[in-house]
Amino acid sequence: MSLAPQHDNLSGADHAATSTEAQQGVLQLPGRLSLHHGGSLDQPCLGWRLAGRPGAPVILALGGISAHRRVFDPDLPRAGWWSGIAGPARALDSSRVRVLGIDWLGGSGESTGPTSGGVFPSLSSYDQAQALQITRLRAIVGASYGGMVALAFAERFGDRVEQLLVISGADRSHPMATAWRCVQRHMVRFALSTGHAGDGMQLARALAMASYRTPQEFAARFAQPPHQSDGRFVFAVEEYLFARGRDYAARHRAESFLCLSESIDLHAVDASRLATPTTVVAVQEDQLVPIADMRALAARLPRARLHELSSLYGHDAFLKEAAALQPLFESLYGDAPT
Repeated sequence: MSLAPQHDNLSGADHAATSTEAQQGVLQLPGRLSLHHGGSLDQPCLGWRLAGRPGAPVILALGGISAHRRVFDPDLPRAGWWSGIAGPARALDSSRVRVLGIDWLGGSGESTGPTSGGVFPSLSSYDQAQALQITRLRAIVGASYGGMVALAFAERFGDRVEQLLVISGADRSHPMATAWRCVQRHMVRFALSTGHAGDGMQLARALAMASYRTPQEFAARFAQPPHQSDGRFVFAVEEYLFARGRDYAARHRAESFLCLSESIDLHAVDASRLATPTTVVAVQEDQLVPIADMRALAARLPRARLHELSSLYGHDAFLKEAAALQPLFESLYGDAPT
């Protein structure tokens, strides 16, 4: 199987060992991938990208359901979903390690996923882990849904990864977070049924953004009075939310959103079975993954240390809090050269 250079038993393009350029491709998995909730995928594909110091240990970086294989790109900073955290001399330092990213199964990238109007089976975080046919990793850094998949991988394949860094991703979804996501999925399904998938995606993402951030941030940014447009009042926070919704709808398939949103709510792992050393990062203001859930996760893990931080950005702290996260990444490098 090949997601990276041969001498890491991850395989891939031999020239990756001597080139500083990012390597990427689409790997076809052999045979049939049996799925945790029933059904299967026949010879599914997995999009991947590897970038960083040649020959260095590999860290797999996994983000939310919007994340993709381009974790960072110095030439196109806005193209990387984690460009504020990953890259040369950043918290996840690609001058010391190689950073591996993937396109989610079921997503809108180049991995196997639903087509517009098509039917696709339900996916578990275990299925995402099963598709990662990687024999050795220095670490998995997972945030949000990526943290859930990191936990699933370590439960099933703990001998393949040395350590985990899990940010705002618990061993199961909180019912309140599931409540928000259920409403979002109903919006999108209704919009699909009426031929207005894009409008449904805008609405769903706008609601999601309101749950990602904190009341304190919105009070600081959007307290100004509304203005009138087309005969009605328009609020600053409204403009922000729906701008983010339009951006999201332009880049993601409705069917992929439904698949991965549901996968979050289906997620449930047995934390007591994870022997991998794990750093759990909890955000005090996180509305989606309450700090009590992250504390409970750390208590159930046999080998865990808990780090709590406060952030105006709530659940999105993993995208924004580079300075606070940087010391936690240092433990991942081991004896990797500086």
